[in-house]
Amino acid sequence: MLGSPTPRPRRPLAGALLAALALLALAGSLPACGDRGPGGRAASDSPIPDDLLESERNTIEVFRRVSQSVVFVSNAKISRGGFLMNAVEVPQGVGSGFVWDEAGHIVTNYHVVHGGERFTVSLSDGTTYEAKLVGVAPRKDLAVLHVDADQPLHPVELGDSHRLLVGQKVLAIGNPFGLDSTLTTGVISALGREIESLAGTHIEDVIQTDASINPGNSGGPLLDSHGRVIGVTTAIYGDGKSAGIGFAVPAATVARLVPQLIAYGHVKWAGLGVQVMPDHIAAQWGIEGVVVREVLPDSPAAHAGLRSMQVDWLGNARAFDVITKVQGQPVTSLVDLIDVIDDYEPGDTVELEFVRGGRSVSVQVQLGEVS
Repeated sequence: MLGSPTPRPRRPLAGALLAALALLALAGSLPACGDRGPGGRAASDSPIPDDLLESERNTIEVFRRVSQSVVFVSNAKISRGGFLMNAVEVPQGVGSGFVWDEAGHIVTNYHVVHGGERFTVSLSDGTTYEAKLVGVAPRKDLAVLHVDADQPLHPVELGDSHRLLVGQKVLAIGNPFGLDSTLTTGVISALGREIESLAGTHIEDVIQTDASINPGNSGGPLLDSHGRVIGVTTAIYGDGKSAGIGFAVPAATVARLVPQLIAYGHVKWAGLGVQVMPDHIAAQWGIEGVVVREVLPDSPAAHAGLRSMQVDWLGNARAFDVITKVQGQPVTSLVDLIDVIDDYEPGDTVELEFVRGGRSVSVQVQLGEVS
């Protein structure tokens, strides 16, 4: 992704949503108790009556087509105890997910699989498979599992989250409270929201919806009226039990990160190659920006001319660089710096502004890869 894309203006939400994320994953030591089974289907094959409204027909058709791509994800931890140290599975949580490709890759939320050692995936027909964790992206609350299925799988179609409009109809399919293949509908309430991930970083350009998102929906698809995935449901903002306001990681983020998780097991994040001082230290010094503590040898920052902090023989800081902007966007904290650079790939070139000795300096930096 070369060039200088202009990010959507950010609208931070008050407070972290970590409690909501945890509830979505942990509320669910409930077993799946829907109508799946060897002899049944979650999506009915009954004919659609002719007297239904066009919008109703669309909803039914999308649900029937996409529900077979939505899965139930269970997460357990192995605990050993007792005199014989027998291994016992302790449920960690449940959630939803969806089929990414015919090879058996399943996309879900990171907080759905977090802390687990054993995973199972149940398809819409009730068939359950052991799943292997392929990769996780905690910074964007995404994870990929893999199943060796002995039947054809039905991958979803990915939509374009850049073209969404407030007021657009959306559908969410998932397994709230262990109730499989549950459909809720609503509209896009807002775009460009920002929520906090379990990793403490921000998930940007999040989709806000009034479609009911309940514990157990996490990791399921948010769909447009064509049945295309425009987001991955990730959190609720309300009383923590039922949907007040729901959020979804945008499809653009999913499309960028999931192929990397499948190929490498992790995301190749772009970076500068610097170590910085904690934000509270910079605040104590009265500095607005990110204080560079160390520039790693042969790093992008080193090639661009940034310097490590200089200290006297007592260890007191005497000279240091302060990063203030990246690609024209103000940077006042480490989270700001990470959020801005997350929009780019290793190899992209960005304009970096920093202050040295009271003088503002602007340089071009070709970003490298960091873990």
